[in-house]
Amino acid sequence: MRGRYLEREILSDLKGKMVFISGPRQVGKTTLAEGLGKRFYPSKTQYLNWDSGEDRRNILAGRFEPEKELLIFDEIHKYKKWKNYLKGVYDKNKADLKILVTGSARLNVYRKGGDSLLGRYHHYRLHPFSLAELSGFSFAGKPFDALEFHGPDEKNRGILEALMKLGGFPEIYLKGSAKHLRRWHNERADLLVKEDIRDIENIRDLSALQVLVALLPEKVGSVLSINSIREELAVNYRTAALWVDVLERFYYHFRVYPYQNSAIKALKKESKLYLWDWSEVPDDGSRFENVVASHLLKFVDYLFDAEGYKTGLHFLRDREQRETDFLITAENKPWFAVEVKSSAKSVSKSLKYFASKLSVPFVYQVVREPGTDFTQDGVRVISAEKFLSGLI
Repeated sequence: MRGRYLEREILSDLKGKMVFISGPRQVGKTTLAEGLGKRFYPSKTQYLNWDSGEDRRNILAGRFEPEKELLIFDEIHKYKKWKNYLKGVYDKNKADLKILVTGSARLNVYRKGGDSLLGRYHHYRLHPFSLAELSGFSFAGKPFDALEFHGPDEKNRGILEALMKLGGFPEIYLKGSAKHLRRWHNERADLLVKEDIRDIENIRDLSALQVLVALLPEKVGSVLSINSIREELAVNYRTAALWVDVLERFYYHFRVYPYQNSAIKALKKESKLYLWDWSEVPDDGSRFENVVASHLLKFVDYLFDAEGYKTGLHFLRDREQRETDFLITAENKPWFAVEVKSSAKSVSKSLKYFASKLSVPFVYQVVREPGTDFTQDGVRVISAEKFLSGLI
């Protein structure tokens, strides 16, 4: 298989700044970084992992191997003073060294007291495999362009079914084994809570956080209620909200918020929740919606991180309870709307309403039924294997 979808952009940015790559545990950050080193800086790359005692001592002592061109720091955000440390290393060595930093927490949000690294780095969020990436497709347009879809549908359909079953995390997807997937599910939550979160966050009751991890897959696709979580965990509202935020910072889940516009009486505070590893979602319909949500998030994150476009992922819901699953925006203006359905029997009335009310340029109803592609009342009803080929 060819390299990951961010390689070209990372290599280009390394020429002028440090590059940070964050994303969920086991999404392929280290593999991507080491692969770039081996192919483009052979024998001139030094890999340093904060979790290794020897590497940690070398990091703190500033011992770098001579004649290296690329330094890779893995999980260095676990060091309390990591920002000032990297600032010093970069300022001293920027003429001679390229610096690549990877981490399983959101490296661009640890900014309490200001961002001492401002202007010295570029940040990318690495996502799991998507249908377009696995098929070798990539969106080559810009905001407000029409999406271009690719075939053959049979190949795309096979990839989509594998993604639905196994998720998009490289190791498990490539093994293609249900047994490995089950074992991975059993291990991943414990590693996330007992290693990644424990090392950084001051949370005393890690067992309750593990309970929350077990509860969230059932809540995918629905409006998230912190009060409901508070009651289920028997904690106060502030604690429940904090734990949800922590899991989001460590890429366990992501939230989609309602789009605000004066043309509709939208709900303001409620969000919908989805998992980065959609293979954990037990309900088939909710998992399908999560797959589409994850592909759309990867799309908007890529356009923001790599191309600099201010894109966003939202959902639509008004006080009359009309709802549409997703709206992609650019500069906070509607670009295209997406409703996810299991079949193509009828076009969503809410989708048509919002499309008209907000003058959405492109409107899609994405369905599970293979081989579907027709337009009705201004809505393109399209099968998921075709629609997802038009993203990243």
